[in-house]
Amino acid sequence: MNELYENFVIFLIVSPLFFFIIAVSFRLLDNSALLFLQKEILVTSSNVSDKCIKHQISNHPDLDFTKKLKIALLYKKLHRAFIILMFISVPLMLIGYFLLD
Repeated sequence: MNELYENFVIFLIVSPLFFFIIAVSFRLLDNSALLFLQKEILVTSSNVSDKCIKHQISNHPDLDFTKKLKIALLYKKLHRAFIILMFISVPLMLIGYFLLD
């Protein structure tokens, strides 16, 4: 039982880093700005808003382009979800650190 407790505490300590690495991976997969530039749609930053992506999905006639935008929107939402999980797991990391003593 003591070994299980120690493994759980180690998981609590490492989990924010794990969630951060996954969030960065999804952010790197999000290529929505490149998709807009390929279709000659000018964007002001590399972080295109969800509203702008949804607008282009509903109004653009090219089905291949809208499919790629839907995938980019999914990556953007997964990135946000893992960042939230990372912030939630930081207090758990601190609790795990103090339980390790």
